[in-house]
Amino acid sequence: MTYTVIYEKGPTSWGAYVPDLPGVISVGDSRDDVERLIQEAIEFHLDGMRDEGLVIPSPSSFAGEIDVDRAA
Repeated sequence: MTYTVIYEKGPTSWGAYVPDLPGVISVGDSRDDVERLIQEAIEFHLDGMRDEGLVIPSPSSFAGEIDVDRAA
């Protein structure tokens, strides 16, 4: 399965979260760090859900971009 991950650059670190998996978040010093950490967080979360016999949610979110004219 492929889940959408939202990455956010802060003043001193990077953050990431997964809209389809509430509570699955990560923070790292760099984009590479946070990508690795969110991958681990997703895997850990899904393993825990399987262990508890919970239904794994299908991915349903997607990210898009909107170009806004700054002059308007």
